[in-house]
Amino acid sequence: MAATNGPGRGWLLRLVIAFAFAQGAVSMARPAVSYRALSLGADERAIGVIAGVYALLPLFAAVPLGRRTDHGRCAPLLPLGVALISGGCALSGLAGSLPEMAAWSGVMGLGHLCFVIGAQSIVARQSAPAEQDRNFGHFTIGAALGQLIGPIAAGCVISGRDGAMDRTSALALLVAAAVAAVSFASLRRIEHRAPARPAGPSARKVPVGSILRTRGVPAGIFISLAVLSATDILTAYLPVVGEHRGIAPATVGLLLSLRAAATIACRLVMTPMLRILGRTALLTTTCLLAALLCAGIALPLPVWALAVLLAVLGFCLGVGQPLSMTTVVRAAPAGSRSTALALRLTGNRLGQVAAPASAGLIAGFAGTAAPFVMLGALLLGAAGLGARGEGPRTAR
Repeated sequence: MAATNGPGRGWLLRLVIAFAFAQGAVSMARPAVSYRALSLGADERAIGVIAGVYALLPLFAAVPLGRRTDHGRCAPLLPLGVALISGGCALSGLAGSLPEMAAWSGVMGLGHLCFVIGAQSIVARQSAPAEQDRNFGHFTIGAALGQLIGPIAAGCVISGRDGAMDRTSALALLVAAAVAAVSFASLRRIEHRAPARPAGPSARKVPVGSILRTRGVPAGIFISLAVLSATDILTAYLPVVGEHRGIAPATVGLLLSLRAAATIACRLVMTPMLRILGRTALLTTTCLLAALLCAGIALPLPVWALAVLLAVLGFCLGVGQPLSMTTVVRAAPAGSRSTALALRLTGNRLGQVAAPASAGLIAGFAGTAAPFVMLGALLLGAAGLGARGEGPRTAR
């Protein structure tokens, strides 16, 4: 899909704003779901299962949605995604059992997937090759802003005093539903209307196997999976770690938001870092440092040291997502960018199913800090793939 020359970059700003509210709602809801599940009697393993169900429906829906987007409009997925996120948050707040919590968490995850596939495809379609790193970096600032504000908001609303955890976590989920709905206001005139393309070789469906065998695509998928798994398990399990170490929910929210603020800082300076270090060195170095820092969370650190560790970790994790998007888009065969991005998201969701479930199992046997050692191993693998480079670019 060739980039579309549209009037300025106002569409990207509107997309970033919408993404910030949608992601803010999800980032507020994820720890709220964990706290509400704890108030309903969940243990570490049940938290892992609920976190995994968030990714289960998207695991099966990503590729069909990507196929549709490759040969149609992207924008309709955005309001659909916002509606599902808002509904999933609200119904999670009203749920009275752990199976209900898991089901509505899955609806929330499906909504997030719809929004992200539509939004990433718009960025890929409307960005010239030289602008992709910058535009994907700016696009993911929206996600980082949501991840910054969401946990703080959750921490301000949720309280464990005097048995108020059940009531306040439900309230946080209802507030998250309202935050998601604000995204609708920024969804106007984001996708440029392009003329219909004639049928040709690029209009044919490229088999999924061929896309996955294209050099650069598997590496981009795994790096994205590892980075997102780290962010996801941090969001879901830092509250559990906080409960075991006596850290208040408000402090946990601040710690998660500090991580997100560092990610925003990273993406604001992405272009000069790429110019100085290059893509391969930047990916490899940040994944390697993130692996060591994730494993460090398992240590019984004081809160101030944990804050420093999470800030540096957040900066390192800020590189993987935008660069993996560009890696996959550049490597994908012609006419299959959205499907390749959807496969990347399928890998993400597979990680979000397997990683929390594995984390829950590991935490049940080895303690709540053990899943962070597992994340360190994942990121170490991502650093190895990053060191190999993305291979030759596909001619466009």
